[in-house]
Amino acid sequence: MDFNPHCPYLCTPNFIVMSRVCDLTGKKALAGNNVSHSNRKTKRRFYANLQDKRFYIPETGEWITLRVSTSAIRTINKIGITEAINRVFKKGSI
Repeated sequence: MDFNPHCPYLCTPNFIVMSRVCDLTGKKALAGNNVSHSNRKTKRRFYANLQDKRFYIPETGEWITLRVSTSAIRTINKIGITEAINRVFKKGSI
């Protein structure tokens, strides 16, 4: 891919677009309004608090990297990564 001066960010070869969606829970951005003191409203987005996190799976002995929300990290800490992944597959999200 050649560099295009009209789109310097999207056309660079090392640019990767990642979606802002949690890999486990499916949380994504919501739309809302900025409301000023004069009660004027302009559109804005409420993004999920996503973190890139590495998890160790002891059954397979390998590390995986997931983009998960902080609430999903708390759930993983509570029930374990394998149980969280099994719940996602049972639910049919992936």
